[in-house]
Amino acid sequence: MVPMEIRDLETFLAVMSTGSITGAARLLDRSQSQVTRLIQDLETSLGFPLFERNGPKIAPTDQGIAFHDDAERFVSGIGHLRDRAKAIAAREPEPIELAATPAFASGIIPLALAELSEDRLPHVIHLRSMPAEAAVQSVLARTADFCVTSLPADQPGLEVQGFFEGRCVAAVAPHDPLAAQAVISIADIADRTLVTMANPFRLRHHVDQALEAAKVQPKRVIATNAAMNAVQIASTGLGVAIIEPATAFGLQSAPVAIRPLDVNIPFFWAIFSAAARPLSACAHELIERIVRIASERMPDFVSHDPRQMARIADRGVAGKTARGAGQSDIWRRRGRVTKTPENEI
Repeated sequence: MVPMEIRDLETFLAVMSTGSITGAARLLDRSQSQVTRLIQDLETSLGFPLFERNGPKIAPTDQGIAFHDDAERFVSGIGHLRDRAKAIAAREPEPIELAATPAFASGIIPLALAELSEDRLPHVIHLRSMPAEAAVQSVLARTADFCVTSLPADQPGLEVQGFFEGRCVAAVAPHDPLAAQAVISIADIADRTLVTMANPFRLRHHVDQALEAAKVQPKRVIATNAAMNAVQIASTGLGVAIIEPATAFGLQSAPVAIRPLDVNIPFFWAIFSAAARPLSACAHELIERIVRIASERMPDFVSHDPRQMARIADRGVAGKTARGAGQSDIWRRRGRVTKTPENEI
């Protein structure tokens, strides 16, 4: 196999981003013939075609699409390495490279970054929003110092910086009749449209367990890959969204009423770094602030012993809350719920 060159990979990413040889050439300030040759060199090195050609038009092959994420992570890692080298040479604070699921990347993490003092912030911070699986892989590939992600994430080579639990909540439009309730029952979703997550191995698994245990059948299900999408859909009045607390309480978004559920649908999340890779003092401080902000904003926040992660995360959905009113009292004291649609985000 012919060795791959960094510039070949950068050219491939440019073509994927712009969708054309012409656009990539313009972006990279190279001629179209140079871009074409570099793509051909990379295809020769890989042993499979990256693009299908039809005259002047090109489209990525299945192999090209599959190769894209790994190439992007590798090139991004090289860029981060260059940033680290510059910081070391200038005796500056090390850059922070952080991967997180969209719920945390859009809400709680920016709040934590804003709390760091100016003299503690490094000159370069990389915050990448990505699916949970990709966030974990970024840590294992050493392109991220640590990640904030939902569970499961049982991968060798990870060090747990914290393991936490919250309760899922319901999001409905302010004008929805359910918004007038202090607590929304899982039975209220019968014959309604449920908006939930698409990944069957994460939050969706617990939601389905709760519905099955309550013998509740929604009228229809709208599945999406991001809780933020679910909130937007719920805000239109189209359905009832069941979302995790990071989105519900960490992000300013569309106007919706957030209400507790009468069943405990757990949301497990953790912060991981690579084993045997020490974190900088700034990274540790950022992690501490992420945890503190989450604990302040999530009404039912629990910090677990990381050594118990496998046992606790494998447990099922708890039954109905014995005292729904008592639960709403806790929320009311924390300023999270009212009996009117005023609790909006």
